[in-house]
Amino acid sequence: MPKEKKLVEAITSMEVDFAQWYTDVVKKAELIDYSSVKGCMIIKPDGYAIWENIQTELDRRFKETGVENVYMPMFIPESLLNKEKDHVEGFAPEVAWVTHGGLNPLQERLCVRPTSETLFCDFYKNDIQSYRDLPKVYNQWCSVVRWEKETRPFLRSREFLWQEGHTAHATAEEAEERTIQMLNVYADFCEQELAIPVVRGKKTDKEKFAGAEATYTIEALMHDGKALQSGTSHNFGDGFARAFGIQYTDKDNKLQFVHQTSWGMTTRLIGAIIMVHGDDSGLSLPPRIAPTQAMIIPIQQHKEGVLEKTMELKELLAAEGVRVKVDDSEKSPGWKFAEQEMRGIPIRIEIGPKDIEAGQCIMVRRDTREKIAASLEEAAKSAKELLAKIQQDMFMRAKKHRDEHIYDAHNYEEFTEIIRTKPGFIRAMWCGEQACEDRIKEDFAATARCMPFHDKEEIASVCVCCGKPAHKLVYWGKAY
Repeated sequence: MPKEKKLVEAITSMEVDFAQWYTDVVKKAELIDYSSVKGCMIIKPDGYAIWENIQTELDRRFKETGVENVYMPMFIPESLLNKEKDHVEGFAPEVAWVTHGGLNPLQERLCVRPTSETLFCDFYKNDIQSYRDLPKVYNQWCSVVRWEKETRPFLRSREFLWQEGHTAHATAEEAEERTIQMLNVYADFCEQELAIPVVRGKKTDKEKFAGAEATYTIEALMHDGKALQSGTSHNFGDGFARAFGIQYTDKDNKLQFVHQTSWGMTTRLIGAIIMVHGDDSGLSLPPRIAPTQAMIIPIQQHKEGVLEKTMELKELLAAEGVRVKVDDSEKSPGWKFAEQEMRGIPIRIEIGPKDIEAGQCIMVRRDTREKIAASLEEAAKSAKELLAKIQQDMFMRAKKHRDEHIYDAHNYEEFTEIIRTKPGFIRAMWCGEQACEDRIKEDFAATARCMPFHDKEEIASVCVCCGKPAHKLVYWGKAY
């Protein structure tokens, strides 16, 4: 069966070349295709279906917290972008500009949105008048453009899909509460739906969003030991409100500035799913996010009754809410198995004449390859239980991998040794000086990923870099 062997061989081993393995998987699993627009990708049906599931579940969670969806224009006038100094400086190198409308030069350049803070601010300054108008808890699903020099499918492309929440509040306390609330929505989503464990924490001032008072982040660890920033939530304080004149009259009839937040997640989450759960056979999708949860593969389908029983089984599973498909193509079973593994479908169900005779089918887990015989009568129940078990096991495996790749460094010598020999997160104390952050980045191309919320342990009394007194625990690492 040379063809079947070739399908799997087409993927470079992740241990040989992780970057090439990743590229092979996104292409061979037909998640994306390259486009004639440099740095932009075509998201194919299998890739977009994952994004749709992410979007549906995140949107549901947002709305449970009172979020409403809106849509803003994709163009921002240059004068509007320039209103918040730090913000425009942070985005200037990545902005794409529109200079002509048809054949005529524009009086003012328009930028293609890299993010929409300025548009929301311009809108809020007219929409918010009184304390009765607050809070505004809005979100938009859209694409943004950032002119990246180096691109990689899902992880970094010049145009990408995302959601961006933009809220306005009467008080600093309300804004901070919403900022943390949304970060926790992101963290719970990643852990419960994507089976990806995350570290929740605060960014250093050097790493925070341009124009923000504080940025909070969830950081995930990929299989190769690199970090991936998987979602961020920003507290803007009243900085944008002052720049744009967003004021409201409070209960005492006094003018006050609003306090704002912003938070976002992007299609890079699909890259995270690939790099946390994938293996040398291709994708391995967590059941809750998998567009197809079970693929039924009839064995000896030309034999009488096999296809009929296969379709009966499909209807049985679908009626119980399992997202199920049948591969009744003319390909050989071996080819179908390899294809199902490549696409990361959580369960393969095999059914042939002998199985039908025995009143059973064989369920094969994508994550462990374990084979389980299930009676045809109980097939839907068995499949649902197995999907729940796979989801939980995938999370626990990813968590074990993450926890085994967290190391403590107490001085620069230890830090140097760990970062050169052990991929993963490094926990180390920091004095708070940017000079130490800069040195670590220059020496090792590593950054402060976050100051964790739930990990307050002081593993040393001095900064890992300069040796001065330190009370901030930081997770450091190389990142995508």
